[in-house]
Amino acid sequence: MATESVLSRDRVQKLFDDLEAQKNILSNCTQLFTTLSNRFSSLQDTVTQKSQLIESKFQALESHYRETLESLDHRENSIPESESAAAARIEEQTEVALAEFEKPVSGNVELSETLKSLFRKMDASALLSFIISKRKESASLRAEILQAIAEAVDPPRLVLDALEEFLNSKSAKAGVTDKRWACGIVIQSLFPETSSGRKPPEFSRSIVDRAARLAELWKGQMDSDSESGAVGAAEAVMFLQMVLGFRLRERFAEEYIRNLVMEFASRRDMAKLAASLEFGEKLGDIIDELVKNGKEIEAVYFASESGLTERFPPVNLLKSYLRNSKKNATTILKNGNNSQAATDESSTMELNSIKAIIKCVEDHKLELDFNLDSLRKRATHLEKTKAERKKSLASSSKAKKQKRAHETGGARGGYSSSFRPAKVAKFHAHPSFSRKNPGPPPQRSPVVRFSGPFHYPGQTIYDGPAAITQQHYSIPMDNVGSAGYRPGGSYAGHGATEYGLYDYGNAAPPTYQPPFAK
Repeated sequence: MATESVLSRDRVQKLFDDLEAQKNILSNCTQLFTTLSNRFSSLQDTVTQKSQLIESKFQALESHYRETLESLDHRENSIPESESAAAARIEEQTEVALAEFEKPVSGNVELSETLKSLFRKMDASALLSFIISKRKESASLRAEILQAIAEAVDPPRLVLDALEEFLNSKSAKAGVTDKRWACGIVIQSLFPETSSGRKPPEFSRSIVDRAARLAELWKGQMDSDSESGAVGAAEAVMFLQMVLGFRLRERFAEEYIRNLVMEFASRRDMAKLAASLEFGEKLGDIIDELVKNGKEIEAVYFASESGLTERFPPVNLLKSYLRNSKKNATTILKNGNNSQAATDESSTMELNSIKAIIKCVEDHKLELDFNLDSLRKRATHLEKTKAERKKSLASSSKAKKQKRAHETGGARGGYSSSFRPAKVAKFHAHPSFSRKNPGPPPQRSPVVRFSGPFHYPGQTIYDGPAAITQQHYSIPMDNVGSAGYRPGGSYAGHGATEYGLYDYGNAAPPTYQPPFAK
């Protein structure tokens, strides 16, 4: 009986174990079914959403297709009217241009009338020469050229003629700087809004092909000049304006365009051009690289022009730049053992940095977020110190010159050679030829000899907010050939302030007159 009871208990236990195993199998199957059902439901929802999206895109494409057809029909119907209007306009401008050749040349012609006359004649060479001759009137000149270019029979062809004239002068290495400046103004007059992100005008295929050939030639010259560092920021901006204005972006490698932008980023108009050069998301990478290279000021302008101020907050960038500039100024002092030369260099660098920050804050109206009071006080203090140093050096220089003149004059009896009494010449009725050796030449006064300009090692140039980060918060709008650009690549133009060279002796030395001259 006991044996049978044990066997019966084992069987019941085995039965329950089998039931438990079957329960686990059923549970796993149920869970797997639920997972598969959810997965299939998710796939079905995704397919449905994509189908709806494709359907909506198809409808949008169909709508755009109909609108494009209507636009093409409208353009086709308006071609005869546009042709007749263009022909009438060309005929009118041609008659005006021909009449211009027959006009007598007058000596007192207003600037605007002279420019209009040159544009009507389509004479690129004469136009560039005239612009160069009026360089001192650059402000009014630019405004007048913007109005006068409409008088040209074929403005883009005239601009390309002017560019070809400039490229020929580069090859001949004659008058390059002046022609670059004048050509830059002419190019800017054709594309006044190119750097503002607006869509450039459309030109005929022949004009675009010619522009592409000249751009390729220009690129070759710039590649050659870049080896010697002869390419300036103004020329780089001109080149990019041409590429953007004539829609030649796809004809040049993106890396080449990017390198130009990065190399001359300190030109303020470069930030505007970069925003229009279709870099897309890569523009953020360019700004990142500027920040890493210590060019936070440039990064602020780029971020503002491209609408990336949320990703690159201007105030944070300016604070970072201020910290770095202070650190660099301290490093200069330390490396120079606090010498006077190191102190001058450190002060100049700090002053340039402060002025760049102030200009940037004012340009972007950040005064509420970035207090300038302490910076302005510091700039005033540095300028006062620099002026006192300049005055001290000038006084020291004057004292040295007087001492040197006194010592030189005292070497011969205690008076200067320039005040020696002249010998009384004997009167001869006829010239005598008995003396074999002529008398010694008259000696130059020591005062005159040492009165030329002096230049000191501590002298520096502050060139607007340009000198700051780079070789530049460099600009040219005379570097550019365009308004306000300077060849140094520093920010001039657009309201930038220029700070010139401190020259302690810019007066020309007086002309020496021998005391015995007859």
